[in-house]
Amino acid sequence: MPLQVSNYSWQQTKTAVFLSLPLRGVCVRDADVFCTENYLKVNFPPFLFEAFLYAPIDDESSKAKIGNDTIDFTLYKKEAVMWETLSVSVDKEMMQRIRENSILQAQEKAKEATEAKAIAKREDQKYTLNVMMKIEEEERKKIEDMKENERRKATKELEAWKECQRKAEERKRIQKEKKLHQQEKQTEEERKKLKHKNLTKNSASRNLATKGRNSENIFFAKLKEDCIPAPRSVGNIKINFTPRVFPTALRESKVAEEEEWLHKQAEARRAMNTDIPEFCDLKEDEKNPEWLKEKGNKLFATEDYLAAINAYNLAIRLNNKIPLLYLNRAACHLKLKNLHKAIEDSSKALELLTPHVADNANARMKAHVRRGTAFCQLELYVEGLQDYEAALKIDPANKIVQNDAEKIRNVIQGTELKS
Repeated sequence: MPLQVSNYSWQQTKTAVFLSLPLRGVCVRDADVFCTENYLKVNFPPFLFEAFLYAPIDDESSKAKIGNDTIDFTLYKKEAVMWETLSVSVDKEMMQRIRENSILQAQEKAKEATEAKAIAKREDQKYTLNVMMKIEEEERKKIEDMKENERRKATKELEAWKECQRKAEERKRIQKEKKLHQQEKQTEEERKKLKHKNLTKNSASRNLATKGRNSENIFFAKLKEDCIPAPRSVGNIKINFTPRVFPTALRESKVAEEEEWLHKQAEARRAMNTDIPEFCDLKEDEKNPEWLKEKGNKLFATEDYLAAINAYNLAIRLNNKIPLLYLNRAACHLKLKNLHKAIEDSSKALELLTPHVADNANARMKAHVRRGTAFCQLELYVEGLQDYEAALKIDPANKIVQNDAEKIRNVIQGTELKS
């Protein structure tokens, strides 16, 4: 059975009642307050406080302030009069009736508040729906207007295009007629010229035949008089040409561009090491950097780290622009405790892994982790932590990298032994 609280204090004015109720060591969150205009109840097990108020109060504007060890009530009176006592004395039947009426009043108020909230919510939804319908109507009208404008514009453009086509066809027809007329005129003129030429040619051939017979006699007579010299002897003339790579004449070529192209070809051959004598005896597969990378990976898996480094070295000599070659060689150097070389290869891999995109994120994270590991083994923990934090920025969900970074922080702070 709960213990009734009797050591409370209260004061009043004509408009308000101030009530202070001690909690007696009870936790604040365990206090339960119930208040209506004629009834006040505070339940904080194992204690209970009930007050059947002397006069009605405004329970909606009244306040309760719960502190560490007291509850302070400010109860505003409905009528500005002084009370003779805080709580009136009633029998048990009246107490029960007041409690039940208070509960019913509280339930009615809660029901009214719920209905008011529901009505307000419906009104808000209705208002929101009307606003959305209005916005959608405006958008629909705007779209319809845009469609109508576009239709009118397209119609005007189509009419203009048809007019241009009609004018173009008219111009073509006129030009075709003019051309046909000129051809007919030209054909007529050519026919006349050809007729005149044939007449002239016939007349000239008759004159030429007569003249030819006379000139032939003169020619043979002169040939006998003149002494014709003997033909020249047969000989060879040697001509030397300037050697050129491009089969074009010098006046038609662009020397600067050709020289630049030849220089780039030489650079490409040197990059592929096809001119290096030590690679001449290699097979075609062994000249492929990708094949050498796969071979190095297999050797690394069998823990033959020196052979793997040799494979990566040869691949880098063939093509020094593949970042994974440096990244894998850094892993081999870590296994062999070549820490400075591991740092150098990891840095070179990060330099080549640009720009920073999603496809090379995993490789960049590995490069930071391997360089950070090498720094930590050299007891450069601050530099190692920087690389691990850079790896976590790329892959924040990696638990292994998170744990290693936390261990490095503990080492720097002196809370964990170096390992």
